[in-house]
Amino acid sequence: MKVRPGFREEVVAILLSGADGLREAGCELYVVGVAEDDDVTIWVSEVWRSREHHSASLELPETKAAIGRAMPMLTGEFTGQEVSVVGGLGVWSAGRAGGGRPEGRTR
Repeated sequence: MKVRPGFREEVVAILLSGADGLREAGCELYVVGVAEDDDVTIWVSEVWRSREHHSASLELPETKAAIGRAMPMLTGEFTGQEVSVVGGLGVWSAGRAGGGRPEGRTR
């Protein structure tokens, strides 16, 4: 996602402020990253138990409040890609309770 110049750190703080509650909402992985040579781009990678878990998380009051705080600082330019996780370290294993393959998203 792209932020208005000078607002990257504030948006990063907003994105990270709700991270503690994400696992309970169905999030398996949530990573916020920045590049030292680009002060207007923030990368967010997420892995959710399902697309439905992600959709439901967007309806939580705290998520809506965070989005409302961040929106004025964003340019509106977003990129994203949804993927099905097939394996890797720390994300999914065949013996995971509940089975199924988690859904990944990078913005």
